[in-house]
Amino acid sequence: MAHKKGAGSSTNGRESHSKRLGIKVYGGQFAQSGNIIARQRGTVHHPGLNVGMGKDHTLFALIDGIVEFKKKKDARSYVSIIPLEQQDTVKN
Repeated sequence: MAHKKGAGSSTNGRESHSKRLGIKVYGGQFAQSGNIIARQRGTVHHPGLNVGMGKDHTLFALIDGIVEFKKKKDARSYVSIIPLEQQDTVKN
């Protein structure tokens, strides 16, 4: 007698959903307080001035301002927010 597999089983369907990681607000762009700047696994980018880090290493803006990415002497990438009031003095 032939054996048939029960109906409803699926050989596919085990893939996990994509996690939507990466940079959400790029350098030179405006970020409001609370905006997510980057979602990452581990500290690819480190928090700088006016940037906070969540328990899953998500970087977010603490104040309104312009996003700035910089590499320091330790070869790490740091993300900072420059306040709009300070933006005028930096350009002049």
